Amino acid sequence: MRRARSLAALALATLSLATLAPAATLPSQAVLGGTCCPGTVWAPDSRSLLFLDGPPARAATGIYEVPAGGGEVTRRFSSVAFFSPRLLWAVRPGGSEATTLERLSDGRRFTLPTYGGDVAWTRSETRLAYARSDTSGNFDRRTTRVYVANAFGAPRAVATLYGGAVSGWIGEDTLLLSGKLAPGNRDRDLFTLNVLTGARKTLRTALGFRAVALSPDGRRVVYTVAFDSAARNGLWLQDTAGGAARELNVYGSYRWRDAQRLLLIPLGDVTGASGPHVLRQYSVGGGAWTTLGDLGDQVRQSDWNVSPDGTRLNFLSAASGNVRVLRLP
Repeated sequence: MRRARSLAALALATLSLATLAPAATLPSQAVLGGTCCPGTVWAPDSRSLLFLDGPPARAATGIYEVPAGGGEVTRRFSSVAFFSPRLLWAVRPGGSEATTLERLSDGRRFTLPTYGGDVAWTRSETRLAYARSDTSGNFDRRTTRVYVANAFGAPRAVATLYGGAVSGWIGEDTLLLSGKLAPGNRDRDLFTLNVLTGARKTLRTALGFRAVALSPDGRRVVYTVAFDSAARNGLWLQDTAGGAARELNVYGSYRWRDAQRLLLIPLGDVTGASGPHVLRQYSVGGGAWTTLGDLGDQVRQSDWNVSPDGTRLNFLSAASGNVRVLRLP
């Protein structure tokens, strides 16, 4: 009976979205062409896009930059690395366990034994976290150890998980993590951990958590649960301070626009499998969805992002392979 109610609620929500008036096309422009640039990301100031490229399209391999409105492409970084969100650090994994972290303002470096893994930065980018997992065996039972370190400091182990991961920082002292507390457990916990005091708060328990995304201010998290019970499956929004989760009754690819608005491209939109993808927006305060328009195209492999200031969106065109940019209403 509970499964029937859940399916009925999802069907009703999908029907209500599908019966909205046809969406107007949101105008966009191609800023990169030639299928060069999957994985394009925004610069911190929202004025340009960064992408990896090299021969034969460019003279040398590096991280390149194009203005958000289109224009001349220039090389921003001559080396390839994982760059921190504010572009304060370059993270360069080595051939073994050592990863070199370089502060770009002065070139000062230190190393951490991440075994090639990337790191998660606090907003100030003065503290980071990373996870090291066993490389063999069933993923659900693999041991994952979570470490934190201050810039230029030694790492410190703060948690042991099984089949788990670091989802990000909530503020400067608290991590959002997911994983099992024992290898034989069926379910994982999504929980916060204060790395200074060890205080832990479980937000949700489920078979697994997918596409975990923290809001820009860290106050909320959105995630998908699938292949679990009917009562648990769905797209959920929850405060990171705790409390009940809110089911959003729709599936799709989502990104935060800002701390109060979530953007989503629904799975199975109103235009059909061959039509353009539709962009919808959820207001956290109002608790309602609105349709912003369609993209006039489809997004290839969920390759889209929102600028840090929430004014623009870029996506990789499924039709042409071009990177396109639009201004959000």
